[in-house]
Amino acid sequence: MTIDFVKYCNKYYNVFMLKPLAFRLRPKNIDEIIGQKHLVGKDGVLRNAIETHTMLSIIFFGPPGCGKTTIAEAFASSMGVKYVKLNAVTSNKKDLEAAIEECKLFDEAFIIMDEVHRLNKDKQDILLPYVEDGTIYLLGCTTQNPYMVINKAIRSRCHLLEVKALSNEDIVEGLKRAIKSKNGLNNSIKINQDALEYIAKLTSGDMRYALNFLDVIKMSSKNKVVDIEKVKSILKVPNYQMDSDEGEHYDSVSALQKSIRGSDVDAALYYLARLCIVQDLDSIKRRLLVIAYEDVGLGNPQAVNRVHNAINAAEFVGFPEAVIPLGFAVTELTLSPKSRASCDAMHRAMDYAANHKLDVMDYLKYTPVNVQEEDKYPYDRPDLWAKIQYLPELIKDMQFYDPSESSSSTYEKSINENYLKFKKIKRTSDLRNLKLKK
Repeated sequence: MTIDFVKYCNKYYNVFMLKPLAFRLRPKNIDEIIGQKHLVGKDGVLRNAIETHTMLSIIFFGPPGCGKTTIAEAFASSMGVKYVKLNAVTSNKKDLEAAIEECKLFDEAFIIMDEVHRLNKDKQDILLPYVEDGTIYLLGCTTQNPYMVINKAIRSRCHLLEVKALSNEDIVEGLKRAIKSKNGLNNSIKINQDALEYIAKLTSGDMRYALNFLDVIKMSSKNKVVDIEKVKSILKVPNYQMDSDEGEHYDSVSALQKSIRGSDVDAALYYLARLCIVQDLDSIKRRLLVIAYEDVGLGNPQAVNRVHNAINAAEFVGFPEAVIPLGFAVTELTLSPKSRASCDAMHRAMDYAANHKLDVMDYLKYTPVNVQEEDKYPYDRPDLWAKIQYLPELIKDMQFYDPSESSSSTYEKSINENYLKFKKIKRTSDLRNLKLKK
């Protein structure tokens, strides 16, 4: 071994050790994955796929920091096949085309796609034929619900595997491994067990966050032994805010909605503040949108629109200023008239539709077959539209929407008046005779 080569290796190692701790400790194969036994354990789907060398296209979904991309890379490495890593947001069409051409050079290959739910139609059209015929296998990663955000064409060609938030025990195991590893802290410090458990509670199953915090502890600690007081002095976020294992986080979200529903503005602002302290904008956004449509709804439709605007403003300015538009939205929602009429109606319709599949009448179909012109839907007769029967014959008189008689909202009262007016109209499925009437 030459002196120059040794110098090169040392230089490479020194550069590597300047990388973030989470990067240096990224697992290289599935045996190094912490937690996720349902995927990589003895009977886990990924382990079985590796043992039988079964190539799969997969969408990994789960919360930030749970290891989706890491698992995708470790799975590809453990399979011993070529893989190319892309991001649906930052990688353009040329990047995707180049990745496909590179993968074609191998008998088997993966494309790992971060933020796969952001893959636009142009990129999908390029990728789908190769995924369809097995030329390329897709490993997509997303923090979103795949049933809500992944295009059906992509989803139908992939297995959907949930990557769960790590438990406190998993986080502690990862921290201990990082402290001992030569690529980690190499035993340069020791952290007491209670301090490790405290870090785990504060990180809500996010290993990347935990390792980044461990990096901060190392840089800010002159002592070789770190206790819980040292950890608390560095990370000052209240424990209850982040402790998903004990349910505090979800309790705060639940209490926020119930306080708004109960029109207690002081309580609603308090629970919003608890979520803002930890800057959990994603949970706040989702919950306020649900509240706006579920609890306020027709009681104050303008407030529903303003919630969208407030969320956009909060995203634009970021924390700490984001609390201002969020507080505005919560205050208005809490003090608005409430109406669950539309939400309850939708749930009733969902329950019925799930158990009763009835045929759409011919004149309502997108492309009716063997229907005479006289019996077709009258696009040119808006005067007839409110007289046509739209529900299937067996349930033509069924009512899902139940207007609120006690509503204090002027808007909802006008909606209910329209509803009652239209209910008085006798609807018919006999379009031929309807068209003949003046």
